[in-house]
Amino acid sequence: MVNRPLTILFMPESAYGPTNQCIGVGDVLRRRGHRVVFAAESSWKGKLDVLGFEEDLVDLSPPAQIKEAGSGEQDAGQFWRDFIRDTAPEFRKPTVDQLETFMKPTWQALIDGSRYCEPQLAAILERVRPDAVVEDNVIAFPALLTAGVPYVRIVSCNPLEVPGQDFPPAYSGLSSDDRAGWASFRAEYDRTQRGIWGAFNAWVVERGAPPLPDLEFVHTSELANLYVFPQEADYTASRPLGSTWHRLDSSVRETDQAYELPDGLRGRPAGSALIYLSLGSLGSADVDLMRRLVDVLGRTPHRYIVSTGPQHSEYQLADNMVGAEFLPQTTVIPQVDVVITHGGNNTTTESLHFGKPMILLPLFWDQHDNAQRMHELGFGVRLATYTFTDEDMDRALVTVLDPGLRQRLTTIGERVRARNGLRHGADIIESAARG
Repeated sequence: MVNRPLTILFMPESAYGPTNQCIGVGDVLRRRGHRVVFAAESSWKGKLDVLGFEEDLVDLSPPAQIKEAGSGEQDAGQFWRDFIRDTAPEFRKPTVDQLETFMKPTWQALIDGSRYCEPQLAAILERVRPDAVVEDNVIAFPALLTAGVPYVRIVSCNPLEVPGQDFPPAYSGLSSDDRAGWASFRAEYDRTQRGIWGAFNAWVVERGAPPLPDLEFVHTSELANLYVFPQEADYTASRPLGSTWHRLDSSVRETDQAYELPDGLRGRPAGSALIYLSLGSLGSADVDLMRRLVDVLGRTPHRYIVSTGPQHSEYQLADNMVGAEFLPQTTVIPQVDVVITHGGNNTTTESLHFGKPMILLPLFWDQHDNAQRMHELGFGVRLATYTFTDEDMDRALVTVLDPGLRQRLTTIGERVRARNGLRHGADIIESAARG
């Protein structure tokens, strides 16, 4: 039957960004009557079924020994929070210097997780018997390729992760307008990553999956590949994509609760803007950086809504700020004038979806690429995350609060929302599942 309900299995990366992106598309499919199952990392237990999804979860590493009674439950995404916390000093280095000391260990941790969960994932696929599997991750899981069902890939990071030569290398944060440094970054990436890629590729093939593309750690789908990035910011003029690639201009979940502005943020005085500050669930764990931002922004005339993150008890917000560890971001952003962000792809594309200029303070992975892209297109201002001065921030605030820029972003937001990427993505997944 053409219209029979489908079973769709999502395999997102453990971090909030990819999981939230899959929640958005999965919720559309669920409301169309399909069975949606998440093979997410085990720290998401109890957080997806309340949204109407089935949970059939995996461990990416051996469960930690429980030292205290009752302390066994982890926060969602804790696997990567712990990893990023331990490697955070690397973020102060130039991106090319991070390749050996941050990128390589990160790829290895991802590889270790893929290897560890492979038998679990094979068992899940046997239990669930999906009509299609959807992977939003940067690492391959051979079981997804050998399950004998349609495989759909989602790229919820900056689309520079799809290789090409006529634009900057992924993870570099280099300018599109200046090729200086492109070749040397690519050469250093090859030098530092090829060994672990080769070993991983050999294991992937041993497990019965196709070989990986050269120096790529995840397979491209022969059926459908989705990537989340607005047309107005895309790189397709420099790198056209094949017919299996589909752009979702945005993928903004509709499951967040409403956010009501506190009384103190209503009726702001003239010259005071309302600004959302979020460094993501991982970046906000850098307590020193959060303290620095609170100090600098606390001396401006503006008001702030702050996503305080997992270490919120270790610093105090200024008098012109309100915040919480978790905020319903997709209902906060529409109410503010500007977003200050780490440049994660979800926050970046959600800001464009709602037409908000950005100040960007990148930390790792594709955040450097997003920050540079927004800066060079004039959609925001990229600052040096750890060395910006008070004057740098003041100038950036003046720039992003310019009425002309804000109107330009408002118009872009209207166009992005009209293209309805969330439902476009659900349509493509349905089509792939039905064959």
